[in-house]
Amino acid sequence: METKNKHLTSFDEHLEKRYGKIGTEKRTEFEIKAKAFAIGEIIKEERRLAHVTQQQLADKTGTKKSFISRIENGHSDIQLSTLYRLVELGLGKRVAFSIQ
Repeated sequence: METKNKHLTSFDEHLEKRYGKIGTEKRTEFEIKAKAFAIGEIIKEERRLAHVTQQQLADKTGTKKSFISRIENGHSDIQLSTLYRLVELGLGKRVAFSIQ
């Protein structure tokens, strides 16, 4: 038999308490920043797996190392065309999306 601790808060409850319900402006801003961070982490991991430095990736894609760093740290918005250029041209991988 499974018991629940009344004092535990789920992650969804925590997000709702801190950022509001899904669809509110504050929650949407949080979700956008979280997605930017996640994209940066994916790019960073794929770059490391390819044994490519930030400078090498920047050189291959016509960007600057500082821009790659900002993306990998979730501090820069990234255009779809830039994402394709970094992943497909720079890292030799394919980008795939799904909408749920």
